[in-house]
Amino acid sequence: MKIVKVVCAPGRTGFFFDDQKAIKRGAKSDGFFYVGSPETTGFTAIRQAGESISLMLVLEDGSVAWGDCAAVQYSGAGGRDPLFLAEDFIPVIIRDIAPKLEGRVVNSFRDTMVEFEKMTDLDGNRLHTAIRYGLSQAILDCVAKTKHKLMCEVIADEYGTTVSEEMIPIFSQTGDMRHDNADKMILKHVHVLPHALINNFEKLGSNGDALIEYTAWLRDRILNHRQDPAYHPVIHIDVYGMIGELFGYENIDIIADYLLRLEEAASPFALRIEGPIDAGSRESQLEWLAKLTRRVDERGINVELVADEWCNTVDDVRAFVDAGAGHMIQIKTPDLGSLHNTADAVLYCKENGAGAYMGGTCNETNRSAEASVHVAMAMKPDQILAKPGMGVDEGVMIVYNEMQRILALRGARK
Repeated sequence: MKIVKVVCAPGRTGFFFDDQKAIKRGAKSDGFFYVGSPETTGFTAIRQAGESISLMLVLEDGSVAWGDCAAVQYSGAGGRDPLFLAEDFIPVIIRDIAPKLEGRVVNSFRDTMVEFEKMTDLDGNRLHTAIRYGLSQAILDCVAKTKHKLMCEVIADEYGTTVSEEMIPIFSQTGDMRHDNADKMILKHVHVLPHALINNFEKLGSNGDALIEYTAWLRDRILNHRQDPAYHPVIHIDVYGMIGELFGYENIDIIADYLLRLEEAASPFALRIEGPIDAGSRESQLEWLAKLTRRVDERGINVELVADEWCNTVDDVRAFVDAGAGHMIQIKTPDLGSLHNTADAVLYCKENGAGAYMGGTCNETNRSAEASVHVAMAMKPDQILAKPGMGVDEGVMIVYNEMQRILALRGARK
């Protein structure tokens, strides 16, 4: 169907923009605020309200295909694109993108987005990842409406895959309410939990003892309160490079010793540690995370390391997989721009023996989360993030329900 009009609306996301540099350097919280001055370019406060843009394509039959442009919570950190504010980028969409879409018939999701991924604005800059992310959702929806298919079926057709006939494991995150929100996850039998947001030394503890204690508490909480003895989740904790900050990222044997302590605290549950180190650059991260991954394997430590920092694009994902830098790669959907890059990244991980975690951020929207589910159902990653928000309930509801709708609709056809 022909696109007749591009319309944009400013929106709110499910969480906030946070200045990661200021937080890692010890900025203190005051309720839901952070005290102090921001340290990342573009921020006017350490915590700011998250913003999005709904990018809507009015089609010739009057229907509307749409997606939400959104960026990660820690924008501007770890090599990512800068802060994404609606008032700054709606004019870019209307000025630079709308003329290329209005009057156009779109029949291919992937081919269309390959074109827009290469596009620069009138100032010669590549489009912000958030714009490419939202545009890809809208284009995917447009092709699905044109072909009278589900979005996951469009992707499966274009990639030669099959849509999953079962749930993709859901990974939920607690935010700073790492005890109460973990209880919610246990009650809802979330497959992978709890993220835990270990992003400063206070949460990690001197010599890492606070995280050891929390991991043991979580293990006991699951064992004592699960309502089904068969419920056996994976424990997945994001430490934002703080283990490397504490022990020195080059001290891989000391870090490995600590990971062994965490493994013992989590037993009998499998353990994943995301972002164990942040070596300060892409090249250093590839080198040192690969060394740590090899050392963990050599010592038989049953902890999966998950790459996050400095792994922001589909090319980064390929580089981390090729280097063996991590057992699992977080494919952070907004950072990759168009969703076809996410599909490519999942496929590369699966073809090369790396775990594929299709992530994102609490700072997304219900729409971007639903579109992500369709990619996951077509590409079958090892887990998908429950998003947006840090309250558990909303993200689990959105992702779980969209998966169940896909399964039910496809099942009804049979």
